[in-house]
Amino acid sequence: MSLDRKIDFAVILTVNKANPNGDPLNGNRPRQTYDGYGEISDVAIKRKIRNRLLDMGEKIFVQSDDRNVDGFNSLRERAEAHPELKKLLSSKKDESERFAQIACEEWIDVRSFGQVFAFKDKGKGKGVSVGVRGPVSIHTATSVDPIEITSMQITKSVNSDSSEKKGSDTMGMKHRVDFGVYVFYGSINTQLAEKTQFSNRDAELIKEALATLFVNDASSARPEGSMTVHRVYWWEHNSKWGQYSSAKVHRSLQIKKKVENPKSIDDYEIAIDDSEIKGLKVEIIDGQ
Repeated sequence: MSLDRKIDFAVILTVNKANPNGDPLNGNRPRQTYDGYGEISDVAIKRKIRNRLLDMGEKIFVQSDDRNVDGFNSLRERAEAHPELKKLLSSKKDESERFAQIACEEWIDVRSFGQVFAFKDKGKGKGVSVGVRGPVSIHTATSVDPIEITSMQITKSVNSDSSEKKGSDTMGMKHRVDFGVYVFYGSINTQLAEKTQFSNRDAELIKEALATLFVNDASSARPEGSMTVHRVYWWEHNSKWGQYSSAKVHRSLQIKKKVENPKSIDDYEIAIDDSEIKGLKVEIIDGQ
């Protein structure tokens, strides 16, 4: 059974001496708007959700190289490993819609976020070319206040290859956000959920993934414990269409700093102003 009610959500997270999302076009510095606010792209957030769902034992279609659990080297290989999908790829008829339906049943990230399938058949079949719109939409995360970025030079103290001539150390740069509070919003659309068969159970899995977003996500840019989810705010409407617009629901979350230079989440006042969304209850989940 597909999702039977509209859902809105918001996630507050903290960054302590970490690079939450490097910009490859800017020397991998933390992403930042022109007016100094930090950003984490929606693509990066979805990647972390996929990783968490994978940790939970769910089937994921778009796997990163460092989280590859089935050994396939491409999306096509993963699709062709499914007997019925492989058969549809070589069909002489246009089986794009049926292909997308099976893919939604098989992989939770396809029925959550959608996917573009554009595979040509290697023989005489038509292949598939279809786009699936997913019901789960996620905004770019933005810091509550402008961020300060600290940069440091790093050196390489060993040769990468024995043929290299011993010389001066290679210099590089490493960047971090000393402290920042970020927030991102999202929604789950019931009309699109019907088309992809996204269910109430899938929504619960997404909620759990959001609360544990940075579990098993450590790297040199994001040391263990440097990024944490503070809270997840989860609004479930009483109908498929929703009692209020997502904009009104998201606007109800108020985050204000209590001191001039906040250094922790305790330096912020967080509250829900429900004057515009009366009757809509919020579930508050502490992050892990």
